Amino acid sequence: MPRSRTVPFQPTSRTCATVVALAAGALLFSAVPAGATATPAQIATSKTTGVSYLKSLQAADGSYVTGGGLSNEWAFSALAAAGTAAVDVTPGGDATKNARTVYRNQLAAATWPSASPVVTDYERGILNSYAAGIDPARVGPARNLIADLVAYWQTAEPGYYGPSANFNGTVFGLLALSGAKTQGGTKRVPQALLDASVTAVRANQHNDGGWNFSKAAGNPTALAQGSDIDMTGAAMASLCSAGVPNTDTAIVAAKNFLKGKLIASGAFNSMYGANTDSNGWAVSGLNACGIGAQSADFTFSSGKTPVDFLIAQQFKPGGGFKYLSTDTVPSAYASVDGLRAVAGGGFTATPPTPVTAGAPTWVSTAAFTAGTAARLALVVDAGTGTPKVCAVTLTPTGTTTTLGAVLDAAASATPAGCVTSATPSSGSGTVTELNGTTNGGGSTWQVSLDGATATAATRATVVKLGDTVSLRYGS
Repeated sequence: MPRSRTVPFQPTSRTCATVVALAAGALLFSAVPAGATATPAQIATSKTTGVSYLKSLQAADGSYVTGGGLSNEWAFSALAAAGTAAVDVTPGGDATKNARTVYRNQLAAATWPSASPVVTDYERGILNSYAAGIDPARVGPARNLIADLVAYWQTAEPGYYGPSANFNGTVFGLLALSGAKTQGGTKRVPQALLDASVTAVRANQHNDGGWNFSKAAGNPTALAQGSDIDMTGAAMASLCSAGVPNTDTAIVAAKNFLKGKLIASGAFNSMYGANTDSNGWAVSGLNACGIGAQSADFTFSSGKTPVDFLIAQQFKPGGGFKYLSTDTVPSAYASVDGLRAVAGGGFTATPPTPVTAGAPTWVSTAAFTAGTAARLALVVDAGTGTPKVCAVTLTPTGTTTTLGAVLDAAASATPAGCVTSATPSSGSGTVTELNGTTNGGGSTWQVSLDGATATAATRATVVKLGDTVSLRYGS
């Protein structure tokens, strides 16, 4: 069944495949036959040939993006997981058209993603730019993908991003904010913000232990419905990326749901039948949670594992993956999902060190351009519950700005209500009151930039392009 444009991945563009029937007794898990699982050599070969196939998808102009909707840009997450830097991927060896530079230019363009963007456009951009070695908060002077995402924070339903009915937007919002760290490897947003979405994801877990693409929280009928393999992998990855341990009851329930869907080929029996994309999402979820996709739990009595199934779906020597076992040509989407999973990746990956001489691991814009409007992500936590979150747009007069300027601009932030009052309202002094909460009793307002150690919040605090500004009241 085709997925809507609001889904950041698209496991298939075809109609629902016939679901593979489970044979009687097929869910029995017995001792693992010796040598049954895919070997390190087989995995290494799969990665090498898979990378070669994804390189062949690059257009002559160096691009992977084919339009405003879903496209082959997901190749960046798979390439990074397999150890290949996007800057090293070039058409015909033309380094001026390397995939990273071309993708960065596309993301920075005012015309991207479209005239009517949805939240998953930005989530897709964050996860893939990070994997490509592009700082998602500093793509260009006017493009901060982190701020673009938090603009979709649902004030009336804290923890959700975009319309809550499209639950996948919240899952991938959590994946993006927890997975796309700073260049130094620090989570750039406070844990309190991630925890709000963790709560939302937990509330949507179905009775069978999995998740679906649509919202189920508060709806007993929806919660009782069967779950989707794909979304279960993504949801469990989002929780683990945000710090939930794999021993947590939610992750254990998801693991057991997936175990119950394993069939003799090593595939998970999804609503679309046994296919590479669903298997890839599930394995990426297991990878993100540190759960072995070739452990005894995920080895069928036949000796096959989900990794075995994925490698069996790969054309040799071409390296592309087919969607269904009966297909005779590779699928770009299946090849991305398959390679990322086999390579041990979740839904993004830290960019590898480039082999191209002189190419840095990261690229970013370091400073504001005076007179060019820019966005910053702002999180305000009074310590009384869920933080307020918004995207602040301001036009700097120099290469840096100040916390005072951010607070002033927050009066017209998206969504509204992030900052309703601030004292002082001018000058460069210490912030003594914010949103009605005043310094006192040993507690004060403190500011952290990009997850760094918090310091006393003053209007004079220097803020740089792309900084995620977090204000917290406490001791």
